[in-house]
Formats: sequence, structure tokens, C-alpha cells
Amino acid sequence: MSGDLTRAGKAPALRLGGLGALVRMPAVWLGCGLAAVLLWSYWSTVVDLVLFWQRNQDYSVGMLVFPVALCLVWRKRDQVGPQHWSFSWLGVLALVAVECLRLSGLFFGVGSAPRYALIGAIGATVLAVAGRRVFWRLRWVLLFLLLMVPLPGRVHEAIALPLQTLASASAVFGLELFGFFVIREGNVLRLESGHVVGVAEACSGLRMLTAFVFVAAVLAFLAPRPRWQRLLLVLASLPIAVAANCLRVIATSLFVHYSDSAELTERFHDIAGLAMMPLAILACLGLLKLLAFLQPQPARSGGHS
Repeated sequence: MSGDLTRAGKAPALRLGGLGALVRMPAVWLGCGLAAVLLWSYWSTVVDLVLFWQRNQDYSVGMLVFPVALCLVWRKRDQVGPQHWSFSWLGVLALVAVECLRLSGLFFGVGSAPRYALIGAIGATVLAVAGRRVFWRLRWVLLFLLLMVPLPGRVHEAIALPLQTLASASAVFGLELFGFFVIREGNVLRLESGHVVGVAEACSGLRMLTAFVFVAAVLAFLAPRPRWQRLLLVLASLPIAVAANCLRVIATSLFVHYSDSAELTERFHDIAGLAMMPLAILACLGLLKLLAFLQPQPARSGGHS
């Protein structure tokens, strides 16, 4: 009886003692200090990113990246906890280099420089505080943070315009495959019913592309698969996103052909866009199942231990 009471009384003390030891670790205080300085230095960049996510739906998925990244780090807490941290001067040098690149970008008017510098500064801080081993274990999570940053303007235009053209051309192909006569004038489709469908820049599929890459990256983190299969899943999200957007444009054009209500057409357009996300998730899960089926199983030993 007394032994049980002793053990019951010591358990909370042991937990508090472990927490106290963690708080007394210099690396923890150094990490908190650098994180506070980093947040103060990049506060305007963080606010700029939040406002950009709110007004540009092509990159609205960026607001989910950092919370998901924290969850992914929490899953690795036994491998990257403070007990594994060790200071690294290489991280300090990397942080200085990132700040120099940030200042250079600001001087030459490169708008994306502070945004990418924020991700680089986070990685350099992790390297400085936690050391190379922990940094290496978190390398994919740090790369995942790049999904927070919108593409530079020139890159955005170089991707969005061809995607818009591809969506228009695929809609014509799909409609003609179903036996409809379509006249394409740039990104405007004239149906035989007399209705006109405009494939705007918002329908280019870039929003779907960023969302699908995000979903595929999260699935790649969570799926217990070989590294090459995870990489293949992320790469496959690109053609899956393009195909899903083309199907959405075709379905919307068919609805426009049979409907005379602009309000119903707009609602269908929005619903079709929402329906593509479950379709993409199913496609990614199907790809994982296919890879698991094609992967040869290791031979089992005939003996018993």
C-alpha cells in the first residue's frame, strides 16, 4: 500500500522535473530568442503573405502550409526534440547569407526575395539551433514550407497562360469527342447551341495545381512508402491537377449547353471546382495502391525463429 502511494506521488514530480530540465536547456532559450527575432524581422513579410493568400485564390492553400508543417514536426518529435539539439556555426553563416540575399533582393526590387528569404531564414535558424542532424531529418518539412510562397509574377504568367490555353483546347477536344460542334476563338468557346463559354485566367487550373501539390505532399509525408514512391506521388499530382481541371471545363461547357440559367451555371461551376479535390485525393490514393500492387514483396523465410 505504501509502495503504491510512493510511486503515485513520484510520477508527477518526474514529469515536472523533465519539463524543468527542458526549460533549463540553453538551446531552447536560444531557439526561442532567434524565433522571436525572426518573427519581428519578417513581420511585414508574414502580413504580406497572409493578405496575398486572402485575396488570391490561386495560392489560398498557402495559409494551411505552416500549421500542417508544425503537425509533421510534432510527428517526428522523438527524433528532433531538444534533447537532440546541438549548436552549429554553419547555421549562423547560412542565416547571414540569407539576410544578405534578402537585402540584395530589396535593393534590386525583387518582390519575392523577402518571401523566399523567410523560408531560408527558418531553415538556417533550425540548422543553427538544432544542428545538422536535426536539420537533415527535417529537410523535407522545410522544403514543404516553400508551398507558402506564391510564384514570382513572371513564373506565374509563364505557367498560367499555357494552362489556360490547354484547358480551352482540351474542352474543345472533349466536346467534339461527345459529338458537339465547337468553335474556339482563343480562350472563348462558341457552342452549337449559341452559348459562349469563356475560359478565364481563373479557370487555368493554377489554383487546382497548387492545391493538388499540397495534398499530394501531405499524403507523401503520411504514407509509409519508399522514398521514390513518395516523390512519384508528388510529381504525379501535376498531371492529375491538369487533367482534373480539363474535366471541370468540359463538364461546365456541357452544363452551359443544356442550361439557360446563368445563376445555375455559376453554381455548377463552383460545385464542379469543389468536386475536383476529392477526385484528386482518390486519384492519389489509387496511385499509391497501384504502386503497392506493383512493388515486389520480399521473400519470406521458410523457417521459424
